[in-house]
Amino acid sequence: MRDLFTFPKKLALGAAIGVVLGLFAFGQAAEAANPFELNFWLSGPKYDGRVAPCEAALSTISSQFQEKESTFWNSDLTITAYGDIRETAFRPWQSDNIPRRYCSASAMLSDGKLRHVHYSIIEDGGFSSFGQGVEWCVTGLDRNWAYNPNCRSARP
Repeated sequence: MRDLFTFPKKLALGAAIGVVLGLFAFGQAAEAANPFELNFWLSGPKYDGRVAPCEAALSTISSQFQEKESTFWNSDLTITAYGDIRETAFRPWQSDNIPRRYCSASAMLSDGKLRHVHYSIIEDGGFSSFGQGVEWCVTGLDRNWAYNPNCRSARP
């Protein structure tokens, strides 16, 4: 009895695959772009390597950290102070990549614990590529494991 129902299903599946392959066979062939489709007037990105110093991103990190903790984790943790701010790398890869400045700092949190913050400042990394963007991670508080283990993915 089971064999009566499996054969029509296999036949329908084979017919569907045959129709899809038939549509691909009768489609248009790929052609090279004509001169109006080449976008020859677009010059591409030109990165200058002008990235803000490490201290410039601290206020952004503080506000984004407070917003993340209160919105997603129902926590009232805030960053109260920074210390030992240092650059760890600048454009660590080849020069054709988007310029980034990697930094680390110690942060005092409102619960009295000292934690490390690893962050990068990215040229044209802001919303819709306007302004500089900041990616950051507070060691021990990466609760969604975006940069785990121990914020290693936030470093160069």
